[in-house]
Amino acid sequence: MGELTEKAKGLANEAAGNVKQAAGKATDNERLRAEGEAQERKGEAQNLKGKVQGALGDKV
Repeated sequence: MGELTEKAKGLANEAAGNVKQAAGKATDNERLRAEGEAQERKGEAQNLKGKVQGALGDKV
C-alpha cells in the first residue's frame, strides 16, 4: 500500500476512534471509550507508517 492509502486509513481510524471515545464518555461506557482509544492509536500508527513510506519511497 502506498503512502496516501496508509495516511487515509490512519485518519479514518483516528476519527472513528475519537467518535467512539466521545460516545463512551457520554454514556459512561468504559469499554467503548477504551476501544476508541485503541482505534485512535492504530490510526496514529498507520499515519506514521504512511509518512515513513513517503520518506523512503514506499520501500517499507
